[in-house]
Amino acid sequence: MTEPVRRIIHIDMDAFYASVEQRDNPALRGRPVAVGRSQERGVVAAASYEARTFGVRSAMPSVVAQRKCPELIFVPPRFEVYRAVSAQIHAIFARYTALIQPLSLDEAYLDVTEPLLPRDTATAIAREIRAAIREETGLTASAGISYNKFLAKLASDYRKPDGQFVLPPGAGEAFVAALPINSFHGIGPATAARMNALGIYTGADLREQTLDTLVRHFGKAATFYYGIARGEDPRPVEPHRPRKSIGKETTYETDLIRENDLQNALATLAESVWHACTRRQRSGRTVTLKLRYVNFTQLTRSHSFTEPVPSATALAHTAHFLLRPLLPLPKPVRLLGITVSSLASTEEQTAAEQLSLLSHF
Repeated sequence: MTEPVRRIIHIDMDAFYASVEQRDNPALRGRPVAVGRSQERGVVAAASYEARTFGVRSAMPSVVAQRKCPELIFVPPRFEVYRAVSAQIHAIFARYTALIQPLSLDEAYLDVTEPLLPRDTATAIAREIRAAIREETGLTASAGISYNKFLAKLASDYRKPDGQFVLPPGAGEAFVAALPINSFHGIGPATAARMNALGIYTGADLREQTLDTLVRHFGKAATFYYGIARGEDPRPVEPHRPRKSIGKETTYETDLIRENDLQNALATLAESVWHACTRRQRSGRTVTLKLRYVNFTQLTRSHSFTEPVPSATALAHTAHFLLRPLLPLPKPVRLLGITVSSLASTEEQTAAEQLSLLSHF
């Protein structure tokens, strides 16, 4: 029996954080807004479309954003509000399908091959969802509709903001061929630079590469790259995709260089990460320390255990252990981060601890 052609929708909220702030504060409407901190070490978390016309983008240092747009208005993030609005939006998704894969608070994949409500097309479903989001939250969303996740995500960017675009079966390969590699979801700046060095600048260039060539240069990711160059992506929408890591990083107002200051900062980070682990009832066996020096050089160090990390104290001790070989630091640090990965649930952790105890008898 032939499998039905999948119908995938990618919904992406338009300038989500900034749009929420403009919705809730009429004085901000029509003005360039950045969600973030305006301090010297601040970073833009999101920018309104008015700010984007000046070149302001998310992850941009606040001082650079202010230089590009002197009239830029900074507002502090309110993540509890964004999470509540995101829950409203996901409740709308759930009227149409149970196959929802969130990517973040403001975007998700929906598989509507067999929708919960009888609708003739995925295009009609996307249109209804966007109308419901506007009516119930006062916000706008864009949608991409296609037969796989990769193409649906590309399509959602094509008519932003407040639009939708369809890539029907048979159209994907030609659409991808004309696109620059650095616009491909799943190909980051570093990989794009490596591809450019090999003469790969567009989807058409990527399609000309043999699978063996891609494997030689890109390892396990080669199969994915080979497929998307042809408009192919077999990945299913995964409603319960397990989280791979839990972490937090902080950019400091004052550079850190003294060992005591670094250890205090790591202890605070460890408490924050452990709180997130506890809230999600997860812990992990691998701890990663991230440092970014004042010249933006970055390094990471990791250590893996046979059992999940049991406490915030243990997490802080591990971060200190990873820091110690780097001391004395060659230059001050502007950012620190701690991430826990190789996650296990609290129940799995308890079972592992019990087995470990039993092994001593």
